[in-house]
Amino acid sequence: MREGEVAVELPARFDASLYFIGRIRTPWKRREDCPKNPRETDAACVIELDPRWRAALEGLEGVTHILVLYWMHEARRDLVLQAPRHYSERRGTFALRSPVRPNPIAVSVARLLRVDGDRLTVVGLDCIDGTPLLDIKPYFASTDSVPDASVGWHEKQKR
Repeated sequence: MREGEVAVELPARFDASLYFIGRIRTPWKRREDCPKNPRETDAACVIELDPRWRAALEGLEGVTHILVLYWMHEARRDLVLQAPRHYSERRGTFALRSPVRPNPIAVSVARLLRVDGDRLTVVGLDCIDGTPLLDIKPYFASTDSVPDASVGWHEKQKR
C-alpha cells in the first residue's frame, strides 16, 4: 500500500458467478509495464476467445470498435482510498479508473482490426498478458459516447 491508502475487510462470500470466455494476449508481462490507459498505446493485442463462443462473433466483422470487459485478476480488491502514482492526491476507489477495486472489472473501447476464427486483433487495451476476458460488445458512438462528460478533479489536475 502507498502512503495514505486505506483498505477494508472484504465480504465473507461472493454474490455472483461468471465465466471467463477467453484470454487477452498483450506485450505486457507485469502491471507496471502496462500503459496507464488504453489510449496511450498503439500495440496490437489478441483476444483469444474460447472456441465454444465462436458463433457469438457472427456479425462482428463490420464493427470498427468494441467494448472489451476484462477481469484484472492480479489487482487488490480491498482498497477504498488510493494514492495513484500519477496523481498527487488520494481519491476514493470509485472516483478512479484504477484496476484496484472490489470487483476488478475493466472496460476499454478497442479498435477492431480483424476477426480470425476465435481470435480478435485489437488496439486499445491496457492489461497484462493472459488477462481473463469477461465480455465483448459492439461500441455504438450514438449511445456510448458522452462528449460533454467530465471528471472535475481530473480537469483541475490538467490545468
